[in-house]
Amino acid sequence: MKKGILAECLLLAVSAGVSFYQEQSRASRESSSASGGSASVSKGNADSKVLFVEDDYIKWVDFTVSYEALCQAYEWDVETHGTEHEIDWVELLAYAAAKTGGEFGKDALKTIDKAAEKLSEGEATMEELTEDLKYYDYYREAYDAVIGGLVGEYWEQTPDAGGSAGRTEGQTADSAGSGAAGQGQTGGAEREGYVERYGLKGYFPLARGFDYTHYDDFGVGRSYGYQRKHLGHDMMGLVGTPVMAIESGVVEALGWNQYGGWRIGIRSFDGKRYYYYAHLRQNYPYAEGLQKGSVVTAGDVIG
Repeated sequence: MKKGILAECLLLAVSAGVSFYQEQSRASRESSSASGGSASVSKGNADSKVLFVEDDYIKWVDFTVSYEALCQAYEWDVETHGTEHEIDWVELLAYAAAKTGGEFGKDALKTIDKAAEKLSEGEATMEELTEDLKYYDYYREAYDAVIGGLVGEYWEQTPDAGGSAGRTEGQTADSAGSGAAGQGQTGGAEREGYVERYGLKGYFPLARGFDYTHYDDFGVGRSYGYQRKHLGHDMMGLVGTPVMAIESGVVEALGWNQYGGWRIGIRSFDGKRYYYYAHLRQNYPYAEGLQKGSVVTAGDVIG
């Protein structure tokens, strides 16, 4: 169940990281133009998923990490948290990508385990392992933009505190219907009625118990309005299904447009992910009190 939520959250987060690189690319081009300089463009290796590297920023990186690799790196991260040699799952995945050219077959899984064993035993540092890997920094930045905010510390309400064990502080009672998928060590801090956890802190976007179907059409062509690719994942639920915030952040967009109908746009606190929740219920699309600038917590009912 937890791995299933991990896979769904990561699939949805792929599209969230795209805007970060589009904005970064535009900003760099404008800076280059303003300074009167010309940016040099070099192609990556033929086997690399880094398609173009222009000066010191990434123009495009394909996020092709497999489900097995995600779970494997995540487990190493959680198991080593709080130890002398902690492993960051994003860094571990970026290392594997830099070694394999972005391919995540069986060789990549072996690469992940081999590197993680060395790191966890203190036999090597990530800096030492990646010293000669030209594209590690690019993969690291790209992968962090996509999944960097989904694993970390969070507070979980204890069952004897009068709430659901799956609810984190700041979330409404309704949001507990989905529950965070985090699983990990208990931290040293204490606060009444809560216990500190470490693990997956992203939420599934639909409340538990509500049926839905989904269609993985990420990247499929769209022609309505203009030619473009669909950078999202369609999940069709019944009218009235509570929609949850996958990650905490700030509401940047709220209202109707011709492409997404009634929709909500939420930017993660680090500014790297933008979640777009579209096609919400007519006449009652949003949670009461939600407006531009509102701060939402992962798991809050937003629409």
